Amino acid sequence: MTSTHWLDVAKRIQAIAQAGLTYAENGYDQERYAELQSISLQILQHLTDEPVDKIRELFTNEVGYQTPKVDVRSVVFEGDKILMVKEKIDGHWSLPGGWADVGYTPNEVAVKEAWEETGLIVEAVRLLAVLDKKMHAHPPSPFYTYKLFVLCRATGGALAQESVETSEVGFFDEHDLPPLSLDRITADQIRLMFKLYRNPAEGVPCD
Repeated sequence: MTSTHWLDVAKRIQAIAQAGLTYAENGYDQERYAELQSISLQILQHLTDEPVDKIRELFTNEVGYQTPKVDVRSVVFEGDKILMVKEKIDGHWSLPGGWADVGYTPNEVAVKEAWEETGLIVEAVRLLAVLDKKMHAHPPSPFYTYKLFVLCRATGGALAQESVETSEVGFFDEHDLPPLSLDRITADQIRLMFKLYRNPAEGVPCD
């Protein structure tokens, strides 16, 4: 089995363990599910190089039946260029966005993330794509993630060159992209955004 297959196995074990810890009715089962969770965390740490304590903290904050995490990205164009932000965490570039927040619709998350990371006031126009992260060329991640891309239109504000999570902001041509933060975005996905933007009648890709 490849490392990708082992990563999928570890995520599945983690999901089963989390559900078991929530619904198991006796201490014996609880102990076994906790052991399964510990094993899955060790595998995830080995495959992703994330500190096991960080993985444990993120997973143990969730209870009940485990579902995919949702990453929402704002897609903003200016002419033939796309808005991107430089991530402080790795010094590479992505589309504005992040994990979906409880209490916000996907459109509201896209608007909020664009404002917080770029200084632009935007309005959501339409959903461009729903992508399963495992189907694309991202590096290994401990989380099973769906990625939502929302086309937004700038209506005000001004580009702010730094935020809590980003250090630069700019618009980039499709054929002259900066180094990408591959955990967040791939070149193929950027090209897909340009294609969908130029062809508004095309359906929403969903893999």
